[in-house]
Amino acid sequence: MRIVSGIQPTGNLHLGNYLGAIRNWVKMQDDVAAEGGDSLYFLADLHAISMPHDPATLSANTREMVAALVACGVDPDRSILFNQTQVPQHAELQWLLNGTARMGWLNRMTQWKDKAGKNREGASVALFTYPVLQAADVLLYQATHVPVGEDQKQHLELARDIAQKFNNDFAPKDENGGEDPIFTLPEPIIPPEAARIMSLRDGSSKMSKSDPSDMARINLTDDADMIMQKVKKAKTDPEPLPSEKEGLEGRAEARNLVGIYAVMAGTTIEAVLADFGGEGFGKFKPALGELLVEKLAPINARFVELRGDRDSLDAILRKGSEKARALAVPTLEKAYQALGLVR
Repeated sequence: MRIVSGIQPTGNLHLGNYLGAIRNWVKMQDDVAAEGGDSLYFLADLHAISMPHDPATLSANTREMVAALVACGVDPDRSILFNQTQVPQHAELQWLLNGTARMGWLNRMTQWKDKAGKNREGASVALFTYPVLQAADVLLYQATHVPVGEDQKQHLELARDIAQKFNNDFAPKDENGGEDPIFTLPEPIIPPEAARIMSLRDGSSKMSKSDPSDMARINLTDDADMIMQKVKKAKTDPEPLPSEKEGLEGRAEARNLVGIYAVMAGTTIEAVLADFGGEGFGKFKPALGELLVEKLAPINARFVELRGDRDSLDAILRKGSEKARALAVPTLEKAYQALGLVR
């Protein structure tokens, strides 16, 4: 089993990022390692340049993301953690796959339509061909499985289509006339439904780094005092907590806080309400704050320590990239050979 998954290097990581994606990477790393498989996790810095960006910010965010992933439990000795830029085979394979991908396939990509909006003529070519690079990201390593959420299912289907067409068009035949495929067709892994963490100021909006109010989110850089302050000032309503889950209907902020408690405690919303049903937020908020501090304090301490050690972060990326390149080169060579390109 070989899992490949990427994440864009965005800064200012918060509780929603941790519970939504990063924690799942850590679990997969442990599960796959127990079965003798490989987990490859990469920072999608090449994807990041498909949209307008500030170069200095991209560099800083790439290193900050490494610090966050390691602080949250991604182990560079058990997983292969790297950034795309240090493995040029990603970009090379994308170009080779561009000959197989079809304009019609890319035009149907929902993400392209959403991000380009009405100004498609003004969007970058990289934004249009983004899914081909995504295909290269996973096909390069003969990935057997790729974790995907609802928003990425279409892109994995495209990767499989590209792999299948490339194999059909160019894969050599074995001695029995059967196909010797160049690429493995990766299967999707649908992760357990990630906790949907909402803003502390508006229970109908997702927790986001772009929210103008820092009080709307719990950042991984927040210390214990700041976490307690944000939780105590989180928007709520005057009613006590219900004893049954159905009582949270129509109470977005209450549902969000109870949900955060349940996820962080590794329990259910029903169990939380069994303990706190009938209580007001004056009792519940301090309990939630203490739980968050307990769970996030070690992550925060490690994150802050690592974030200031640029040499260590660069060493982690170099080490992971060397391992990734060793796995990538054989597949890329097979692709070049299959296409008849003289090396």
